[in-house]
Amino acid sequence: MRTVNINADQTLWAINMLPEGIVERWFVAEGAIARAGHSVAEVRIEGALHDIVSPVSGRLTILAPANNFIEPGSLLATVAVETTLTSSG
Repeated sequence: MRTVNINADQTLWAINMLPEGIVERWFVAEGAIARAGHSVAEVRIEGALHDIVSPVSGRLTILAPANNFIEPGSLLATVAVETTLTSSG
């Protein structure tokens, strides 16, 4: 199993003056399966809402709960991805 991080993209702050944002809500519950390319959370930066998308499919572990303040690059969650081993033989 491998773990993939979901971070707050620093480019979301490119045109904003405030140094922080807030996690508004999670669309996927703790321990549920996140799907690659689907929104898992929403963050607010200076009044604008931004979707956070999972880069992979797997089991979500939330590290920044709703109403938590975040900064550019903050670690929001991890996704545990099942890996299968293939044997060559």
